[in-house]
Amino acid sequence: MPKTTTDGVTLHYETDGSGEAVAFVNDVGAGAWLWGWQHGVVAGPYESLVWDLRGTGRSDEPAGPYSVETLADDLEAVLADAAVASVHLVGAGLGGMVALAYAHRHNRAESLALFGTPASGETVTDRLDDLWAPLDDPAALADSLQTAFASDLTAHRTIRDDMVQWRQADDADRAGWQAQAAAMRAFEAPPLYEITLPVLVMHGVDDAIVPASAGEALAEDLPRGEYQPVEGGHWAFIEESAAVSDALVGWLDEQTADT
Repeated sequence: MPKTTTDGVTLHYETDGSGEAVAFVNDVGAGAWLWGWQHGVVAGPYESLVWDLRGTGRSDEPAGPYSVETLADDLEAVLADAAVASVHLVGAGLGGMVALAYAHRHNRAESLALFGTPASGETVTDRLDDLWAPLDDPAALADSLQTAFASDLTAHRTIRDDMVQWRQADDADRAGWQAQAAAMRAFEAPPLYEITLPVLVMHGVDDAIVPASAGEALAEDLPRGEYQPVEGGHWAFIEESAAVSDALVGWLDEQTADT
């Protein structure tokens, strides 16, 4: 797994496939497993890049709190190390905020696809706290996962148990999770009229962490924003993975058709 160091912090990332680059940005505390359903679909026609945000997985965990802007600068370091000249960014929750900040601060982004993302951390509900659980407590991790979904995970025990194991292996511990959550809650988007890239905003209609109305408002305020509701909760891209993956690849194909 390649790595790069920026400002004394080592960041790990992984690439797969070939073609135009698509980089995924994780939600609060989540490892790159979060994108397992989309990463495999994108890798092939595109070069797919996943990485561990500072505080997560194999990346370093400096003392927090963090800021979204710092995480966006981390992403720039990863993309530069991976020799990515231009990129399509896909982010969820905190990762969507990082994508917005990145598009405003750096010049490699060609398009954004955002899930469960608001323009302000003030719209993030207290349910965010329910998403964390101790990594050494499988039962608590299983219960906390329900916060991110609208459907009952007890009806999908196999995939729930898989996600618990992935979280134990890759997610942030308490300190890293708190540092990232602080960044999410403190975020205020840069002037949205200055983000002129095409942006697809997809949002779970039953998102308990970021209300769907926040996603609609974000799309409306972006010059080239497009809103698409999805059945499900905060991680609707997992809950409705087939439909979302098809929509994402279709979106990427539209953005790259003339390049």
